[in-house]
Amino acid sequence: MNRRSFLSSAGALLAARSLNALAPLQSSQGSGNSAGKADHFIRIEPCTLDIGHGVTIKTTAYNGQVPGPLLRLREGVRVTIDVTNAGTSSDLVHWHGLAIDSLNDGAMEEGSPMIAAGSTHRYTFTPKPSGTRWYHTHAAAYGDLSVGTYSGQFGFLLIEGKEQPARYDQEINLAIHHWEPSFVPMVETMREQSSNMPLTTGSDVGYKYATINAHMLGAGEPIRVKQGQRVLMRLLNASATENVVLALPGHSFKIIAMDGNPVPNPRTVEVLSLAVAERVDAVVEMNAPGVWVLGSTLQKSRQMGLGIVVEYAGKTGDPVWKDPPAVEWDYTQFANTAEAPAPDETFVLTFRDIGSLHGSQFDTWTINNKSWPDTDPLLVQQGKRYRMVLRNGSGDQHPIHLHRHTFEVTRIGKKPISGLMKDVINVMPLDTVEVDFIANNPGGTLMHCHQQLHMDYGFMQLIKYKG
Repeated sequence: MNRRSFLSSAGALLAARSLNALAPLQSSQGSGNSAGKADHFIRIEPCTLDIGHGVTIKTTAYNGQVPGPLLRLREGVRVTIDVTNAGTSSDLVHWHGLAIDSLNDGAMEEGSPMIAAGSTHRYTFTPKPSGTRWYHTHAAAYGDLSVGTYSGQFGFLLIEGKEQPARYDQEINLAIHHWEPSFVPMVETMREQSSNMPLTTGSDVGYKYATINAHMLGAGEPIRVKQGQRVLMRLLNASATENVVLALPGHSFKIIAMDGNPVPNPRTVEVLSLAVAERVDAVVEMNAPGVWVLGSTLQKSRQMGLGIVVEYAGKTGDPVWKDPPAVEWDYTQFANTAEAPAPDETFVLTFRDIGSLHGSQFDTWTINNKSWPDTDPLLVQQGKRYRMVLRNGSGDQHPIHLHRHTFEVTRIGKKPISGLMKDVINVMPLDTVEVDFIANNPGGTLMHCHQQLHMDYGFMQLIKYKG
């Protein structure tokens, strides 16, 4: 079943009730039994989510909460997870950032099975590598903005290894999401409201509300801290299409990991950029007592709700926001300056949009002038190192995700780097980024733009192993 035939059989999914995701984390160790009781249970179900004062969202979520239940697993310990689909349409769950087999990865393009409405499917895998991963639906949406990653189907997936990422006193998981999507023209108003800042015209998706975890700014409980604490913040952009830029006035973020992988050069920054599906682990030293807003650097996004209050013990008053200095996000500052090893083979991949086709109001996307499912697969041989030259020939930003593998970022524009390991990289308009991966996990492997709108309309390609 391809994404288009899946859509034609899909009904509208309904929607989500909130859970305070700042609750203490619970550790778990799976047994990995393929028979008997599963280690974890997830239920895809409609529910209602109260995100702000008088603002109610109907969506689909996991176990009636947004984000879904925290899954804390042990690296190398086999686990079973039963997923029950209590919705009205077929669906599936993708375990984002894990090096697991294609059947359990959760992408229909790789051969993962869809879960029919009313059915339960058991995923069985050995989680690796360690770090901040996440899980989410990988269903198509096309013009139905109530399904796919537009919905509340996402949650944190923390894989614990032998080493702690850093010394900290408190850990907090913060997931960003946008709600009430609608079709809008991609014009000047979108540039003012969106961190994506498109350069071209056409149809796009805009949003009415935004949340961090289950609530808009000013609703729900604040992050409560004490002076002198070191807080580990795990930040996830779980939006369907919106890249975000965040700041916490009076504080800085020491970035220690990206997409769950330790960075070779931890750096302290005042502003964070998170493309769709990216994660950042950052340590924040609480040394500016007061009541602050951690939120979007865009005023209109904060007005939509994209923020959360940070409150020091013993401090009261209205939360304070101060605009940070304007800076450009630079991946290279977290990497090594030495060049990466030469690859065994290089694939040059050029992305473009070719306008709307077949009556669609959205642009169709191509890789080397072909659109999914007609894109040519990339053929690789196990054990070899491959370089993908990602050439963005469009005016949009593209967060490129590689399934089942971790890649090394080897060049941003004209600057060679090494050591920065990720599974999502944001390629800016008319820019080129190079990434290397080792073909060390045989099976069908999907590469795509993680913006739901782009993925649905052609921006996907498979990697296949020879032999």
